[in-house]
Amino acid sequence: MTKHTPTNVIVVIGTGSIGQAIARRVSAGKHVVLADLRQENADMAAKTLSEAGFNVSTAKVDVSLRSSVQFLVKTATSFGEISGVIHAAGVSPSQASPETILKVDLYGTALVLEEFGNVIAHGGSAVVIASQSGHRLGALTVEQDKALATTPVEELLALPMLQLNQIKDSLHAYQLSKRGNSLRVMAEAVRWGKRGARVNTISPGIIITPLAKDELTGPRGEGYRRMIELCPVRRAGTPDEVGNLGALLMGPDGAFITGSDFLMDGGVTASYRFGELAPE
Repeated sequence: MTKHTPTNVIVVIGTGSIGQAIARRVSAGKHVVLADLRQENADMAAKTLSEAGFNVSTAKVDVSLRSSVQFLVKTATSFGEISGVIHAAGVSPSQASPETILKVDLYGTALVLEEFGNVIAHGGSAVVIASQSGHRLGALTVEQDKALATTPVEELLALPMLQLNQIKDSLHAYQLSKRGNSLRVMAEAVRWGKRGARVNTISPGIIITPLAKDELTGPRGEGYRRMIELCPVRRAGTPDEVGNLGALLMGPDGAFITGSDFLMDGGVTASYRFGELAPE
Protein backbone atom coordinates (compact mmCIF):
# COMPACT_ATOMS: atom_id res chain seq x y z
CA MET A 1 0.00 0.00 0.00
CA THR A 2 1.41 3.38 -1.04
CA LYS A 3 1.65 5.97 1.71
CA HIS A 4 0.90 9.48 0.44
CA THR A 5 2.82 12.36 1.99
CA PRO A 6 0.47 15.25 2.84
CA THR A 7 0.87 18.22 0.50
CA ASN A 8 2.65 21.20 2.04
CA VAL A 9 1.12 24.53 1.08
CA ILE A 10 2.86 27.90 0.94
CA VAL A 11 0.49 30.88 0.95
CA VAL A 12 1.76 34.12 -0.57
CA ILE A 13 -0.40 37.16 0.25
CA GLY A 14 0.60 40.08 -1.95
CA THR A 15 2.09 38.66 -5.14
CA GLY A 16 4.55 41.43 -5.97
CA SER A 17 8.31 41.19 -6.39
CA ILE A 18 9.19 40.54 -2.73
CA GLY A 19 6.48 37.90 -2.15
CA GLN A 20 7.55 36.08 -5.31
CA ALA A 21 11.26 36.29 -4.46
CA ILE A 22 10.74 34.57 -1.10
CA ALA A 23 8.31 32.04 -2.59
CA ARG A 24 10.83 30.96 -5.23
CA ARG A 25 13.30 30.04 -2.49
CA VAL A 26 10.98 28.10 -0.18
CA SER A 27 8.31 26.53 -2.40
CA ALA A 28 10.01 23.83 -4.48
CA GLY A 29 7.96 20.62 -4.24
CA LYS A 30 5.12 22.43 -2.43
CA HIS A 31 1.79 23.82 -3.57
CA VAL A 32 1.85 27.63 -3.78
CA VAL A 33 -1.33 29.63 -3.31
CA LEU A 34 -0.83 33.13 -4.72
CA ALA A 35 -3.36 35.56 -3.22
CA ASP A 36 -3.80 39.21 -4.11
CA LEU A 37 -6.44 41.93 -3.98
CA ARG A 38 -6.20 42.10 -7.78
CA GLN A 39 -6.76 38.80 -9.58
CA GLU A 40 -4.64 39.97 -12.52
CA ASN A 41 -1.62 40.36 -10.21
CA ALA A 42 -2.06 36.83 -8.89
CA ASP A 43 -2.47 35.52 -12.44
CA MET A 44 0.73 37.23 -13.64
CA ALA A 45 2.69 35.82 -10.69
CA ALA A 46 1.19 32.38 -11.33
CA LYS A 47 2.33 32.46 -14.95
CA THR A 48 5.88 33.39 -13.92
CA LEU A 49 6.15 30.75 -11.18
CA SER A 50 4.40 27.95 -13.05
CA GLU A 51 6.73 28.49 -16.04
CA ALA A 52 9.62 28.14 -13.57
CA GLY A 53 8.33 24.71 -12.45
CA PHE A 54 6.24 25.58 -9.40
CA ASN A 55 2.82 24.08 -8.66
CA VAL A 56 0.53 27.09 -8.20
CA SER A 57 -3.07 28.17 -7.65
CA THR A 58 -4.45 31.69 -7.34
CA ALA A 59 -6.96 33.35 -5.05
CA LYS A 60 -8.38 36.81 -4.52
CA VAL A 61 -8.14 38.27 -1.03
CA ASP A 62 -8.86 41.55 0.72
CA VAL A 63 -6.84 41.42 3.93
CA SER A 64 -8.98 44.18 5.47
CA LEU A 65 -12.03 41.84 5.51
CA ARG A 66 -12.15 38.92 7.94
CA SER A 67 -14.53 36.94 5.72
CA SER A 68 -12.09 37.26 2.81
CA VAL A 69 -9.09 36.11 4.87
CA GLN A 70 -11.12 33.21 6.26
CA PHE A 71 -12.08 32.18 2.72
CA LEU A 72 -8.39 32.24 1.74
CA VAL A 73 -7.57 29.98 4.71
CA LYS A 74 -10.32 27.58 3.63
CA THR A 75 -9.06 27.62 0.02
CA ALA A 76 -5.43 27.04 1.03
CA THR A 77 -6.21 24.21 3.47
CA SER A 78 -8.18 22.43 0.73
CA PHE A 79 -4.81 21.71 -0.95
CA GLY A 80 -3.08 20.37 2.16
CA GLU A 81 -1.31 21.51 5.32
CA ILE A 82 -0.20 25.14 5.43
CA SER A 83 3.52 24.98 6.18
CA GLY A 84 4.40 28.54 5.21
CA VAL A 85 2.89 32.01 4.93
CA ILE A 86 4.53 34.96 3.19
CA HIS A 87 2.56 38.12 3.99
CA ALA A 88 3.73 40.88 1.66
CA ALA A 89 0.47 42.74 0.99
CA GLY A 90 0.17 46.40 1.84
CA VAL A 91 -0.19 49.99 0.67
CA SER A 92 2.42 52.74 0.86
CA PRO A 93 2.10 56.35 2.06
CA SER A 94 1.89 57.66 -1.52
CA GLN A 95 -0.84 55.20 -2.45
CA ALA A 96 -3.45 55.61 0.26
CA SER A 97 -5.07 57.69 2.99
CA PRO A 98 -4.13 57.24 6.67
CA GLU A 99 -7.44 55.41 7.24
CA THR A 100 -6.77 52.90 4.44
CA ILE A 101 -3.16 52.36 5.54
CA LEU A 102 -4.26 51.52 9.10
CA LYS A 103 -7.01 49.22 7.81
CA VAL A 104 -4.82 47.31 5.34
CA ASP A 105 -1.30 47.42 6.79
CA LEU A 106 -2.07 47.25 10.52
CA TYR A 107 -5.48 45.60 10.95
CA GLY A 108 -5.00 43.41 7.86
CA THR A 109 -1.70 42.03 9.11
CA ALA A 110 -3.11 41.33 12.58
CA LEU A 111 -6.03 39.52 10.93
CA VAL A 112 -3.76 37.38 8.74
CA LEU A 113 -1.62 36.45 11.74
CA GLU A 114 -4.67 35.47 13.77
CA GLU A 115 -6.43 33.41 11.10
CA PHE A 116 -3.35 31.61 9.75
CA GLY A 117 -2.03 31.12 13.28
CA ASN A 118 -5.09 28.95 13.89
CA VAL A 119 -4.16 26.50 11.11
CA ILE A 120 -0.38 26.69 10.58
CA ALA A 121 1.20 23.22 10.60
CA HIS A 122 3.66 21.99 13.22
CA GLY A 123 7.10 23.01 11.96
CA GLY A 124 5.55 25.76 9.82
CA SER A 125 6.81 29.31 9.56
CA ALA A 126 5.79 32.73 8.31
CA VAL A 127 7.41 35.97 7.27
CA VAL A 128 5.64 39.32 7.42
CA ILE A 129 7.04 42.19 5.37
CA ALA A 130 7.11 45.31 7.55
CA SER A 131 9.31 48.35 6.73
CA GLN A 132 12.26 50.47 7.77
CA SER A 133 9.56 53.10 8.47
CA GLY A 134 8.64 51.26 11.64
CA HIS A 135 12.18 51.89 12.89
CA ARG A 136 12.02 55.59 12.06
CA LEU A 137 9.09 56.22 14.38
CA GLY A 138 10.08 57.58 17.79
CA ALA A 139 9.75 55.44 20.90
CA LEU A 140 6.24 54.62 22.03
CA THR A 141 5.26 54.05 25.64
CA VAL A 142 5.32 50.54 27.11
CA GLU A 143 1.51 50.66 27.22
CA GLN A 144 1.27 51.68 23.55
CA ASP A 145 3.65 48.90 22.51
CA LYS A 146 1.59 46.36 24.41
CA ALA A 147 -1.66 47.70 22.96
CA LEU A 148 -0.39 47.39 19.36
CA ALA A 149 0.90 43.88 20.10
CA THR A 150 -2.00 42.36 22.00
CA THR A 151 -5.27 44.28 21.53
CA PRO A 152 -7.89 41.91 20.08
CA VAL A 153 -7.94 42.32 16.30
CA GLU A 154 -11.49 43.71 16.10
CA GLU A 155 -10.67 46.35 18.75
CA LEU A 156 -7.32 47.37 17.28
CA LEU A 157 -8.46 50.32 15.16
CA ALA A 158 -10.39 51.75 18.13
CA LEU A 159 -7.18 52.42 20.07
CA PRO A 160 -6.95 56.14 21.03
CA MET A 161 -3.48 56.45 19.46
CA LEU A 162 -4.85 55.32 16.09
CA GLN A 163 -7.70 57.83 15.82
CA LEU A 164 -7.40 60.08 12.79
CA ASN A 165 -7.12 63.20 14.96
CA GLN A 166 -3.91 61.68 16.38
CA ILE A 167 -2.40 60.75 13.00
CA LYS A 168 -0.41 63.50 11.28
CA ASP A 169 -0.45 62.13 7.73
CA SER A 170 -0.15 58.97 5.62
CA LEU A 171 3.54 58.52 6.48
CA HIS A 172 2.77 58.64 10.22
CA ALA A 173 -0.01 56.06 9.74
CA TYR A 174 2.43 53.88 7.79
CA GLN A 175 5.15 54.15 10.46
CA LEU A 176 2.67 53.22 13.20
CA SER A 177 1.35 50.31 11.14
CA LYS A 178 4.80 48.89 10.45
CA ARG A 179 5.89 49.30 14.08
CA GLY A 180 2.65 47.57 14.98
CA ASN A 181 3.45 44.71 12.58
CA SER A 182 6.75 43.88 14.29
CA LEU A 183 5.19 44.13 17.76
CA ARG A 184 2.23 41.99 16.71
CA VAL A 185 4.53 39.33 15.30
CA MET A 186 6.46 39.23 18.58
CA ALA A 187 3.23 38.59 20.51
CA GLU A 188 1.90 36.11 17.92
CA ALA A 189 5.18 34.15 18.04
CA VAL A 190 4.18 33.04 21.53
CA ARG A 191 0.83 31.70 20.27
CA TRP A 192 2.31 30.19 17.10
CA GLY A 193 4.97 28.48 19.22
CA LYS A 194 2.25 26.47 20.95
CA ARG A 195 1.56 24.91 17.54
CA GLY A 196 5.28 24.32 16.94
CA ALA A 197 5.42 27.12 14.35
CA ARG A 198 7.46 30.29 13.95
CA VAL A 199 6.83 33.83 12.66
CA ASN A 200 9.16 36.80 12.03
CA THR A 201 9.15 40.18 10.33
CA ILE A 202 11.51 41.64 7.77
CA SER A 203 11.72 45.45 7.65
CA PRO A 204 13.15 46.32 4.24
CA GLY A 205 14.41 49.73 3.22
CA ILE A 206 14.11 50.94 -0.36
CA ILE A 207 13.77 47.81 -2.49
CA ILE A 208 13.30 48.37 -6.22
CA THR A 209 9.72 47.24 -6.83
CA PRO A 210 6.76 48.93 -8.56
CA LEU A 211 5.66 50.23 -5.13
CA ALA A 212 9.11 51.78 -4.52
CA LYS A 213 9.01 53.37 -7.96
CA ASP A 214 5.70 55.01 -6.98
CA GLU A 215 7.45 56.45 -3.94
CA LEU A 216 10.56 57.55 -5.89
CA THR A 217 8.38 59.44 -8.36
CA GLY A 218 5.84 60.61 -5.77
CA PRO A 219 5.79 63.63 -3.45
CA ARG A 220 8.47 62.10 -1.20
CA GLY A 221 10.70 61.09 -4.13
CA GLU A 222 13.48 63.56 -3.35
CA GLY A 223 13.76 62.24 0.20
CA TYR A 224 13.90 58.66 -1.06
CA ARG A 225 16.67 59.48 -3.53
CA ARG A 226 18.59 61.21 -0.75
CA MET A 227 18.28 58.08 1.43
CA ILE A 228 19.80 55.99 -1.37
CA GLU A 229 22.66 58.47 -1.96
CA LEU A 230 23.60 58.93 1.70
CA CYS A 231 23.13 55.46 3.20
CA PRO A 232 26.26 53.37 3.87
CA VAL A 233 25.77 50.97 0.93
CA ARG A 234 24.89 53.82 -1.50
CA ARG A 235 22.20 51.91 -3.38
CA ALA A 236 18.69 50.51 -3.15
CA GLY A 237 18.07 46.83 -2.45
CA THR A 238 16.64 44.09 -4.65
CA PRO A 239 13.73 41.71 -4.05
CA ASP A 240 16.18 38.79 -4.31
CA GLU A 241 18.11 40.08 -1.30
CA VAL A 242 14.88 40.10 0.74
CA GLY A 243 14.21 36.62 -0.66
CA ASN A 244 17.53 35.36 0.72
CA LEU A 245 16.66 36.54 4.22
CA GLY A 246 13.11 35.22 3.93
CA ALA A 247 14.46 31.79 2.99
CA LEU A 248 16.73 31.76 6.03
CA LEU A 249 13.88 32.70 8.37
CA MET A 250 11.40 30.20 6.92
CA GLY A 251 13.84 27.32 6.50
CA PRO A 252 15.64 24.89 8.81
CA ASP A 253 18.62 27.24 9.25
CA GLY A 254 16.26 29.70 10.97
CA ALA A 255 14.73 27.16 13.33
CA PHE A 256 15.84 29.08 16.45
CA ILE A 257 14.47 32.42 15.21
CA THR A 258 10.94 33.54 16.03
CA GLY A 259 9.25 36.72 17.19
CA SER A 260 12.08 38.76 15.70
CA ASP A 261 12.28 41.71 13.33
CA PHE A 262 15.10 42.06 10.80
CA LEU A 263 15.95 45.54 9.55
CA MET A 264 17.56 45.40 6.10
CA ASP A 265 17.78 48.93 4.78
CA GLY A 266 21.37 49.38 3.57
CA GLY A 267 22.09 51.34 6.74
CA VAL A 268 19.53 54.11 6.12
CA THR A 269 18.30 53.97 9.73
CA ALA A 270 21.91 54.03 10.97
CA SER A 271 22.48 57.17 8.88
CA TYR A 272 19.34 58.78 10.29
CA ARG A 273 20.60 58.20 13.80
CA PHE A 274 24.34 58.68 13.50
CA GLY A 275 25.18 59.79 9.97
CA GLU A 276 24.51 62.22 7.19
CA LEU A 277 20.74 61.73 7.24
CA ALA A 278 20.46 62.74 10.92
CA PRO A 279 18.13 65.73 11.50
CA GLU A 280 20.12 68.87 12.30
